[in-house]
Amino acid sequence: MRNTVAVALMLAASLGLAACDKKSEDKAQDANQHAEQAQQKMSEAQDKVNDAAKENAEAAKAQAESNEAAAKEAAQDAQPAESK
Repeated sequence: MRNTVAVALMLAASLGLAACDKKSEDKAQDANQHAEQAQQKMSEAQDKVNDAAKENAEAAKAQAESNEAAAKEAAQDAQPAESK
């Protein structure tokens, strides 16, 4: 009889605790939402890094073109001086 009562009390206690455990489910949902937000932020940050790299490449190309034009101009300026 004691064993039956003990088992019944254990069952009731475990069911009661299981019913009260909604907070852990809420925490899991919150954690999933935060993980999704973090993933979105990481994606946005990666896009910004890619944009910055693209801008750097364009700036390097423009600098190279500017250097090339300056070199051609310097070469042209040097040619008339040689012919004098």
